[in-house]
Amino acid sequence: MTGKERREQLLEVGRSLFAERGFEATSIEEIALRAAVSKPVVYEHFGGKEGLYAVVIDREMQALMERITSTLTAGHPRVMLEQAAMALLTYIEEESDGFRILVRDSPVPSQTGSFSSLLNDIATQVEYILAGEFERRGFEEKLSAMYSQMLVGMVVLTGNWWLEVQSPPRDVVVAHLVNLAWNGLSGMESNPTLQLPS
Repeated sequence: MTGKERREQLLEVGRSLFAERGFEATSIEEIALRAAVSKPVVYEHFGGKEGLYAVVIDREMQALMERITSTLTAGHPRVMLEQAAMALLTYIEEESDGFRILVRDSPVPSQTGSFSSLLNDIATQVEYILAGEFERRGFEEKLSAMYSQMLVGMVVLTGNWWLEVQSPPRDVVVAHLVNLAWNGLSGMESNPTLQLPS
């Protein structure tokens, strides 16, 4: 193997083990054993388990962000919501190991930040979409930041649940997510109050 091929092999082995066992439970010995190399080879390429993990995290976050941002092409906010939810669930379905790694809390600093910072980036894009809708409907634009966090959180938590059950099919899950989000937004009160007894 060339050095580049060996590096890619170690990344794939590490990605698989981190998804299966988590960062803490995965050892350099196990990575080297699965890759059929000695431990020094892993250290030579990544400086240790932390370096390997950081590269895996960076790649997953870039792949997910590119997948979501490249799909946001529609002009209508509802279709954009459908596109974003579909992109995330497609990533979860096709790259389940990557998603499992991302949703765990990383003990290792990453160049691209953490999963929560990635979600904040996505929420910022959603906030921009919501701000236009809020203005059009006469709602306070400053609340769009909070609502974007709610929408992104709803999609991510649903995706995490769906990863484990894999049912119903992805397009059905997206249709129901958008149904709840969109129809909830279309019937939203401009000044909601709680109905709880005082």
